Amino acid sequence: MKHLKIKVFGKVQGVYYRATAVEKAKKYGIRGFVRNELDGSVYIEAEGDEVNLHLYVEWCRTGSALAVVEKLEVEEGELKPYKSFITIREHS
Repeated sequence: MKHLKIKVFGKVQGVYYRATAVEKAKKYGIRGFVRNELDGSVYIEAEGDEVNLHLYVEWCRTGSALAVVEKLEVEEGELKPYKSFITIREHS
C-alpha cells in the first residue's frame, strides 16, 4: 500500500473532475479524498496498491471529459486509515 498526494492544475473545477475522480477511485480500489482548492486546483489524497495507484495517476493526467489538465504534482506521503474515497466540499 502507498499513499500519494496529488495536486492537479488547469481547468479542473466546474468540469466534473471531482465526481469522475471518485468514480475512477472506486474502479481502481483507491481510498482517500478529493477537494477543490481556493487557487483553482484540485487536491487528492489517494491510497492503494502500486499498480492501481499508477493507473489512477495516469487518469488524473487527463481527468474528466471537460477538464484541461495543465500540470500534475505527485508526492508520496504516510498511510492514513481511509476506508473509502469521498469528495470534501470545504477547503482546509
